[in-house]
Amino acid sequence: MKAMIFAAGLGTRLRPLTNDRPKALVEVAGKPMLRRVIENLVKHGFDDIVINVHHFGEKIIDYVAENNSFGVNIHISDERGLLLDTGGGILKAREWLCGDVPFLVHNADILTDLNLRDFYDYHCRHQADATLLTKERVTARYLLFDADSRLSGWINKSTGQVLPEGMEYHPGDFSEMAFGGVHVISPRIFPALEEYAHGISDDDEVKFSIIPFYVAMCRRLKIMSYAPSDYRWFDVGKPETLALAAEAFR
Repeated sequence: MKAMIFAAGLGTRLRPLTNDRPKALVEVAGKPMLRRVIENLVKHGFDDIVINVHHFGEKIIDYVAENNSFGVNIHISDERGLLLDTGGGILKAREWLCGDVPFLVHNADILTDLNLRDFYDYHCRHQADATLLTKERVTARYLLFDADSRLSGWINKSTGQVLPEGMEYHPGDFSEMAFGGVHVISPRIFPALEEYAHGISDDDEVKFSIIPFYVAMCRRLKIMSYAPSDYRWFDVGKPETLALAAEAFR
């Protein structure tokens, strides 16, 4: 099975730890977060993995080589010339992700003991174009899902802004969920990704985030929520949560 790990981020919230290394190689309880993500993917049957790189990208390339690619196929999507964000990063890695089977996308700074194979199977059973790991969490911005767990829109509670354009928001009509940094995508989504990117720029490589794409395309594409309750989840992209995760994994 195929997966992609986003490891290209600048890691600004983790400075000074990221002054001499990529965020993905910051250690959590003595082990780089990238290693923890890879091992969890391999544990659940993912054996063909793309890793994108930018900040100190050569250190990730060397780390993967030193560990014999962890016994699986690992491809490097090199964004050292231009950091493309999540949507642009997926589009750039298309050559390794195309085909007849879905692929899982995982942020390097998300650590979880979620059963990724169950998540993948859920996506396949629902024949979704994309399925997002979601959770009820206090935040300012929420993804809005209908009674069938299908994405209907997005709201910024601080400003009242609602997307996509023309959507009517009534409290209680939707499940208001936060994105958990892990998603499963069917390759048939690529034409829509290309169309969206070309709407931003005619350049060969376009920087854009995947969440605005999902929101903009939610009426055309079947984008689902996956919200199990029995798993641990840590966003280790900031010092306070890094410390919590280190304690948990220790």
